Amino acid sequence: MTRAERLAGGSIALGCLVLALKAAAWWLTRSAALYSDALESTVNVAASVIALGALRFAARPADANHPYGHAKAEFFAAVIEGVMIVVAALSIFRESFLAFLHPARLGPLPLGLALNGMASLLNGGWSAWLLRQGRVLHSPALLADGRHLLADTVTGVGILVGVGLVAITGLGWLDPALAGVVGVYVLGSGMHTIGGSVGGLMDAAPEAAVVARIRDVVAASAEGAIEAHDLRTRQAGRVTFLDFHLVVPGTMSVEAAHAICDRIEAALKDEMAQLMVTIHVEPEEKAKLHGVRVV
Repeated sequence: MTRAERLAGGSIALGCLVLALKAAAWWLTRSAALYSDALESTVNVAASVIALGALRFAARPADANHPYGHAKAEFFAAVIEGVMIVVAALSIFRESFLAFLHPARLGPLPLGLALNGMASLLNGGWSAWLLRQGRVLHSPALLADGRHLLADTVTGVGILVGVGLVAITGLGWLDPALAGVVGVYVLGSGMHTIGGSVGGLMDAAPEAAVVARIRDVVAASAEGAIEAHDLRTRQAGRVTFLDFHLVVPGTMSVEAAHAICDRIEAALKDEMAQLMVTIHVEPEEKAKLHGVRVV
């Protein structure tokens, strides 16, 4: 089992504990706001299960049907998670509307808020760890899972404050109003997750800083060549694909040109571990004079 898979498994275990705490808080208080928080945690548990499945599938080696590997499975998982979050937001809107129409007497709020607060603390710590590890491992599935938990933490804190105000002021309408605000936040989180994942499925390029660093490394390590042009990059899960044309003097031997390519690839992979490089060598008359100039 990979490190990313172990993290996803930890998310499932923690998610079940957090869900139990939030469900107990809602059951005790019958608060629409606490219901919305518990429902979001239900989605988080399901999302963690999907993330684990995607990570295990994405870790499969390349085969005859998938010669570039299975890394994009993580983006599919992130899209599914985003859709689930949107569905949860719609359910929260429904509960908020019903609570406005039929206000209910809230149960013992101090105990419910204590349980919910404990769940938010657990979520906050784990979301920070997941986001950090997701960036280190370049895992869209872990990053999506971490963002879900961060959203859950933010809404959990907001709900603690809002339901606390209900207890202090006695204004019952604040409870469904707060649930509606949570629903808007959850909906935005779901749409953001879907948007980012669709970019990966559409072969979006890495961040501009990553592309700039790639160009700098190529320029600095291609001594003997003339230029590199038509440089293209795309991100597929944890793997970055790079291809470009390398222009060399027309009299250079194949062996010497190949040695330059090996040197460039080694320098690039020192910078980015998960990198697949394809270089097309061309003679100097193919130079375009607008690509990466060799240092």
